[in-house]
Amino acid sequence: MSATKKLAVLGAALALLATSGSAALAQKKYDTGASDTEIKIGNIMPYSGPASAYGVIGRTEAAYFKKVNDAGGINGRKINFISYDDAYSPPKAVEQARKLVESDEVLLIFNSLGTPSNSAIQKYMNSKKVPQLFVATGATKWNDPKDFPWTMGWQPNYQSETQIYAKYILKNMLNAKIAVLYQNDDYGKDYLKGLKDGLGQKAASMIVAEESFETSQPTIDSNIVKLKASNADVFIDIATPKFAAQAIKKVAEIGWKPTHFLNNVSASVGSVIKPAGFENAQDIISAAYLKDASDKQWDNDPGMKEFYAFMAKDFPEGDKLDGGTVVGFGVAQTLVQVLKQCGDNLTRENIMKQAASLKDFRTEVLLPGVKINTAANDFAPISQLQLMKFKGEKWELFGEVISADVGG
Repeated sequence: MSATKKLAVLGAALALLATSGSAALAQKKYDTGASDTEIKIGNIMPYSGPASAYGVIGRTEAAYFKKVNDAGGINGRKINFISYDDAYSPPKAVEQARKLVESDEVLLIFNSLGTPSNSAIQKYMNSKKVPQLFVATGATKWNDPKDFPWTMGWQPNYQSETQIYAKYILKNMLNAKIAVLYQNDDYGKDYLKGLKDGLGQKAASMIVAEESFETSQPTIDSNIVKLKASNADVFIDIATPKFAAQAIKKVAEIGWKPTHFLNNVSASVGSVIKPAGFENAQDIISAAYLKDASDKQWDNDPGMKEFYAFMAKDFPEGDKLDGGTVVGFGVAQTLVQVLKQCGDNLTRENIMKQAASLKDFRTEVLLPGVKINTAANDFAPISQLQLMKFKGEKWELFGEVISADVGG
């Protein structure tokens, strides 16, 4: 080979090396909290305080990410999951969010729980341009990509859910007298708005009593007694697990027999129904988007088999009958999908872009027919629910899967 030819071959080889090198460099993009070896994820949960029943969600997620790490991580990177307690207190949530973003330097905050807590950190997260991703609250305002492009929900929103109850009441109980118990914060008021919007002009005449309560109250017994005195025959129960269990017990204790609607966030058999007493929960109506681990119909379902295997091997101390474990499993799987889609571009911007590009994604703990869809102008991943009634020791689904999209 002539010297000229050799030089030409060498030049071509060097050019090839340079382009492949720059392509490799171009492919890998990181923001704070991501590297060749790890992805740092922050989380805030009420491990203590009035909503501590939800702490199991954070513990399930930690176990799931450990399982992912044990299998080699995501695109070769291990998840470093840092989860703090805020005791369901908004000021504490602000403190923990700052710590995660500024001291721990996480890439994103994932599935932080509670409407009041997430409301308290939303502006901060968006000003810092750090994803507040798949928040564990169904408030309608998380679906507002125009004003809050760094915040996205996951579960169906509260207004959609109570609108579905309103539709059912208008169809089946046109002369209903409705009594409402609701938590006096953004979460409770969001559910209440959905109910009133769903009832439309009938709301003023059908709702005969409203009782709000504070999470600092030890009990809501006196609120229930007041609601019974209104002679209502429909009871809308908008409460977190501790208070929902109290309400179910008290309604039975005082011999009030309304048609009882219980919000989905307190439909867990393990943390609400069982403590309240199965005999007290008969015929309660709620809505679901996830499979119920206490329901035998899913025993041979491939997705639930995977969930049961995870519980047995990776989270044996967890209660599979607690709806929170199914939530934690499903939302963790959704985040893993987003991170996989990110490839080697682990910037905060790309995480939000991929989270807003989910098309008919299914974590197999979702009910049949329920799919996750997002877009640049749609930050409400799940907007389908199915009604269910409590019978014996489990929920029984009825009717069709209903879609109800409500924007922020």
